Amino acid sequence: MRFPSREQVEIIRKEYPAGCKVRLVHMDDPQSPPVGTIGEVIGCDDSGSLLVRWSNGSGLNVVLDGGDIVEKVEG
Repeated sequence: MRFPSREQVEIIRKEYPAGCKVRLVHMDDPQSPPVGTIGEVIGCDDSGSLLVRWSNGSGLNVVLDGGDIVEKVEG
């Protein structure tokens, strides 16, 4: 796995600040929440992964550089 630069992580943190809502579009993991699940971003770690509290109770991280896809939602 290639780690993003500090600058790339800061871009992700600005794009997905803590408290913003996201909808899961794709995650290739058997334990992933169902597509369409809404979650709240609680942070971004130094590897650029989003820490998300999903509405179904899951806490699975979003690995943007690993092929996971989310979209921001209002509200």
